[in-house]
Amino acid sequence: LTGKEALSHFPSLGAPGGSGPGKGHVKQCELLQLSRKQKRLCRREPGLAETLRDAIRLGILECQFQFRSERWNCSLEGRPSLLKRGFKETAFLYAVSAAALTHSLARACSAGRMERCTCDDSPGLENRKAWQWGVCGDNLKYSTKFLKKFLGQKRIGKDLRAKVDIHNTNVGIKAVKNGLKTTCKCHGVSGSCAVRTCWKQLSPFHEIGRLLKLRYDDAVKVFSTSNDAVGHSELAGPHRHGPSARQPALPRPTDLVYVEDSPSFCRPSKYSLGTAGRTCSREGNCDSMCCGRGYNTQSRLVTFSCHCQVQWCCYVECQQCMQEEVVYSCKQ
Repeated sequence: LTGKEALSHFPSLGAPGGSGPGKGHVKQCELLQLSRKQKRLCRREPGLAETLRDAIRLGILECQFQFRSERWNCSLEGRPSLLKRGFKETAFLYAVSAAALTHSLARACSAGRMERCTCDDSPGLENRKAWQWGVCGDNLKYSTKFLKKFLGQKRIGKDLRAKVDIHNTNVGIKAVKNGLKTTCKCHGVSGSCAVRTCWKQLSPFHEIGRLLKLRYDDAVKVFSTSNDAVGHSELAGPHRHGPSARQPALPRPTDLVYVEDSPSFCRPSKYSLGTAGRTCSREGNCDSMCCGRGYNTQSRLVTFSCHCQVQWCCYVECQQCMQEEVVYSCKQ
């Protein structure tokens, strides 16, 4: 999240939010793993610490959801070592952390949790009316502008890893921008649409996470090459087919990029706990996840709600049923 350690874990991850009066938000800023400049910005902006915490939680949960069936399941164990390398997984972490921060900042503005920003600036929509009608749009413009200041403008030079990290961060921000939609609400007699109010609204973060997972699946391995036309080095990927096949292809702005092949994540290492004991689907991913070691089969009884009926007037009454469930888990 800091640009150096995306989605870094810190002790107050599950702590209740709320910036609180006085210096409450300043104490929250100190708990975050931020650079000196970022802590200074955090202290100046009441509500930012809570938003950063929301962004970390959002990014971690979405990452773990998207990789729940993969060998690497986005666990917090091994995260510091992983972030020092240039794997595909590192690329996804930078992208999803930037996307989560962009998304959370924009939502915090529209929810009134940040003092220096408010609703989006949709044409013809005044903030006072927006609050009154409940149509306060997500302020992506402020979010992206603040994020650039928060992460800092780095001089990349010829550092390949820095170029890759910044590229993947921008992929995450672009994924949020591409999900921005215009939503409209009608005002008029008997439901007519004589007057229509429109505002900007972000897509649910699950959609953004799903898009970034597709980018991960198609990630491009890159290297650094000199561009004589512009006088500095740039990222380049595999040669493409066609008339310009002799020239290395530049990655697209929407491509996640990486510089080294990932480990298998099959066995415990400094990058992950391995896959031993992980549950899997026999028809789906057991062969891949268990890395050829095979899997154990275990039966267990599970309880679930069944035969549910709506009772007058306002509640649902269910029975408790039991059924046998077969669980598959990877062998050691």
